[in-house]
Amino acid sequence: MKRKLWGECLSEFVGTFILIFVGCGAVAGMVLNGAEYSQWDLSFVWGLAVAMAIYVTGAVSGTHINPAVTVTMAVFRGFPWKNVIPYITAQVAGAFTGAGVVYGLYQGAFARFEQAESVVRGTEESVTTAGIFSTYPASFLTNVNAFFVEFAITALLLIVILAVVDERNPPLPALNHLGPLVIGLTVAMIGGSFGTLTGFALNPARDFGPKLFAWLAGWDAMALPGPGGYAWVPIVGPILGGLFGALVYDGLIRRYLQSPKEVPAGKTQAGSDDSSVGPSV
Repeated sequence: MKRKLWGECLSEFVGTFILIFVGCGAVAGMVLNGAEYSQWDLSFVWGLAVAMAIYVTGAVSGTHINPAVTVTMAVFRGFPWKNVIPYITAQVAGAFTGAGVVYGLYQGAFARFEQAESVVRGTEESVTTAGIFSTYPASFLTNVNAFFVEFAITALLLIVILAVVDERNPPLPALNHLGPLVIGLTVAMIGGSFGTLTGFALNPARDFGPKLFAWLAGWDAMALPGPGGYAWVPIVGPILGGLFGALVYDGLIRRYLQSPKEVPAGKTQAGSDDSSVGPSV
């Protein structure tokens, strides 16, 4: 069992590393090298990173790569509580390492940008470069406003994730190989809609791991605790939002779905003959 948990934690490490390596790499290209990305472009890159991480590591750990997912699965889907801390630790470590590798690859670009723009790390102006690694709110948002944004968008994400992995949801088992793309596109959709508000963290590990790296790399208080002590928002908001999303899905959707054992032979959950359904995959 220890060997199995070790493998699952390594999987979570790799999956979260992929997420940050790709996502923060795109943001670095935009901020430091002037890559012309729209909000949708960036959101789509993050969504693809999520999908690729699931395809690579899903068979080993289920690819939580997000403490909000891990905690929600423990509360609502019987995920072992003894695995929660190891999973989250691996996720934060993967995010930290991903940020470190992005910094290493873009180190010359950081130096050039800071010199050209007279940006000193750790000052208020350095939020621009600190934001390559983690999320910060729009200037007109209070921390409470930002909390509710993160709460709401993570609730939506967990509703979709739970629907995709739900064995009671009839259209989805036949499309199981497309589940990672559905989840990735959901992340992209959320980023395109609400990313300009808080940077759509959706994920405490995705935010805290890179913030911790930035703190060690010289951004100091601009990274942790962040302007106005913001660092708690992308941790607490997504975890509580994920739990709320599970309550919504289970209370309003799942309770009305039949389990596979309850569906009469030769019938779909809608009561139609199986012959009307396309071939299973």
